[in-house]
Amino acid sequence: MNTKADTFPIIDAHHHLWAPQSDPGQVGYVWLRNLGAMKPFGDPTPIQRDYLIDEFLAEPDPRTLAGSVHVQCDPKLPNPIAETAFIQGISDASGHPIMIVGFADLAAGDFADQLSGHLAHANLRGIRQIIAHLPDRPDISFAATNLLADLTWRGQYALLADHGLSFDLQLYPEQMPEAADFLAQHPDVSVVIDHIGSPHDLSDAGLTRWSSGMRALAHLPHVCVKLSGYAMYFRSELAGKAVRLTQDTLRMFGPDRVMFGSNFPVDSLHLTYPDLLNFVIGQVDDDPSVLEKVMYRNAHRFYRFGGT
Repeated sequence: MNTKADTFPIIDAHHHLWAPQSDPGQVGYVWLRNLGAMKPFGDPTPIQRDYLIDEFLAEPDPRTLAGSVHVQCDPKLPNPIAETAFIQGISDASGHPIMIVGFADLAAGDFADQLSGHLAHANLRGIRQIIAHLPDRPDISFAATNLLADLTWRGQYALLADHGLSFDLQLYPEQMPEAADFLAQHPDVSVVIDHIGSPHDLSDAGLTRWSSGMRALAHLPHVCVKLSGYAMYFRSELAGKAVRLTQDTLRMFGPDRVMFGSNFPVDSLHLTYPDLLNFVIGQVDDDPSVLEKVMYRNAHRFYRFGGT
């Protein structure tokens, strides 16, 4: 397939690599070894296996990736720094540039030490601690409590700026107004919203809540968003509401604050990689300069692929 998007490189701003079967990096995976345990995105059994660089790089065929961003995959690791070291080793050995978003617990007393360990690895660019929490929906909550209300968590968030680190924000629309108020106090920490704002409720009321919350976040110039995680909320239906929310996101955030992410292998439960690429490319714009920003330049800048 020849499209305008074949004339420039592509960076995947959100994917995972893992090895729960072989675990050569001694990462000590937890949920990936709990076979059949249901997650908010469905039954993960087909992906609870090794998923490494060669398989990942073959996914976009016939297109290729110029770089990618590995995002932490397990908050219960005994030592999250081991995951960062494992991915750094894969990037170094493969020659494929992988920037790393590691896990650290902002509510922990040793958070500063966790950051120090991560920062020993050259490709570390940011931190993700999923804060998605709904008090009446523990079945889809990733966090056990509302971390935005935790004073230790709020206080230590500022340490990210001290080290030039970004924050990957995965939350639900119900949390967005509170998050926007908090993030406005920290304009020196670059933020990217994961998975198009996690629209778990696709009813009219849910979509209204999503739209209001995303607008509040879009008002903050240091907040970006990823067109990622489609299979988590739309399964294989890349039409209708998936189109509407993608177009709304592009309008709210503009061409300079939106980036593509596959969320593979999670999204492989319902979609192929070319499915996702073709959908996002088809939604973005006929203007090649806008496509290049969303598919490459915005992620290159945000995750500092140039190293600065």
